[in-house]
Amino acid sequence: MESQGRRLTVLGRPDARHKQQRTVSKDPRRNTVRLDFSDRSDQFQSDRQRRTMDPRRQFATIDILIRNAVQTKTLSILPVLFAIAVGALVPGSVALAARHHATKPAPHKKAAADVNAPPPLAAQTALAGSPPALPAKAWLLMDFDSGEVLASANPDEALPPASLTKMMTSYLVEQALRSGKLKQTELVSVSQNAWCRGTSSESCMYLPLNSQATVIDILRGIIIQSGNDASKAVAEHMAGTEEGFAKLMNAEALRLGMTHTHFVNATGLPDPAHKASARDLAILARAIIRDSADYYPIYAEHDFKYNGIKQGNRNALLYTDPTVDGLKTGHTDDAGYCLVTSSKRNGMRLITVILNTHSAQARADETRAMLGWGFSSFEKATPIQPDTVVTTAKVSFGKADTVAAGLGAPWMLTVPRGQQVQTSVELKPGLEAPVTKGSVIGKVVATSNGKPMGEAPLVAQADVERAGLLLRAWQHMAKLFGK
Repeated sequence: MESQGRRLTVLGRPDARHKQQRTVSKDPRRNTVRLDFSDRSDQFQSDRQRRTMDPRRQFATIDILIRNAVQTKTLSILPVLFAIAVGALVPGSVALAARHHATKPAPHKKAAADVNAPPPLAAQTALAGSPPALPAKAWLLMDFDSGEVLASANPDEALPPASLTKMMTSYLVEQALRSGKLKQTELVSVSQNAWCRGTSSESCMYLPLNSQATVIDILRGIIIQSGNDASKAVAEHMAGTEEGFAKLMNAEALRLGMTHTHFVNATGLPDPAHKASARDLAILARAIIRDSADYYPIYAEHDFKYNGIKQGNRNALLYTDPTVDGLKTGHTDDAGYCLVTSSKRNGMRLITVILNTHSAQARADETRAMLGWGFSSFEKATPIQPDTVVTTAKVSFGKADTVAAGLGAPWMLTVPRGQQVQTSVELKPGLEAPVTKGSVIGKVVATSNGKPMGEAPLVAQADVERAGLLLRAWQHMAKLFGK
């Protein structure tokens, strides 16, 4: 509405019955508007009509105006009102158009994300040709069976791991379940410190304050929902405090050979001292797959509902690639977008690590590129069959002078497609009796085009008992005189 003292003059035909000017003004006591039909440009009023018009202006509300207009069946006022309405809408329409233009998503958002992307990082080590260059601070592709790194860039640079940290948290829970230290139905309490207030800055399982949840639900909340509250709650349950649990995490990291990793908390929330490398995270992923077979299928579950809240797994590849069955995503401002995955195709399992790329889409795309290159560039090979005698080792001071050596378990390698594998044997020097069947007495090393591809232990295929005193004395004499 206009202000009280302002007059709005509109051109229109006078009422056919009254033949006089009508003015509608705003009455301060009522929510009305005054309209004056005495516009001098009104082509329907003669000069005589204007001169003889009642000097007292008649007033009417908008509803009277409309009613009169309808009664006279005239449409002359409608174009004017339409023009006023259009005039009022023009600024809003312009603003709307401007907003629409500014938020055109598809190409512009993608372009903005590409601008923020780090430059492609080429592989620094690769066992096959033409690995992809990926826009991330570090990346790595590992063969699960051998633990061999097939390609990598900055694999040992310690970087913020974000929620990839929770792989160690879940691994410790899984191993405690396997050993009997924890039970799946055991209840875990949610303290004030563990409780998640549901802010947009962190991911939560949404455990109610002072509530209790079973260990198996907590484990799903960590793996699928990436719950900080679940991670803190189980850390306090197992070690008393989150700081105490971090010590357990670091001890386990050391045992696994994660030499460029240090944990400060159970969640991966930012801390300057909280770091991990791509190689170490691949080692941890391999340990989870190998040691937590009963619980590893949880990493492939698409969603989990708890406390009436259903949340989906953030690993996008689980929805688009049926060969991917884990493991974990991570993101903070410092860590960027991170992803560790595992995929198995035609009997070959690969593990990928992407650290600090620029978007959730990028971490998925870069992982797909790595997996595509890995599966197309490598294949499985069996250099030696497990029941084959690889070599014969000399034994001193035994009832037998030699013992057969072979593989203790099936040996599979991931090698570049189409390349031949060569093997060489290294035996422990100075092997003496007694020798127990199955004991390690050497190793076999596999290479392809001069590059090491892996190794496997050689074990004794039979027992060799220690010789008697006279026989040992004779053998000593034979050694002494070089016979």
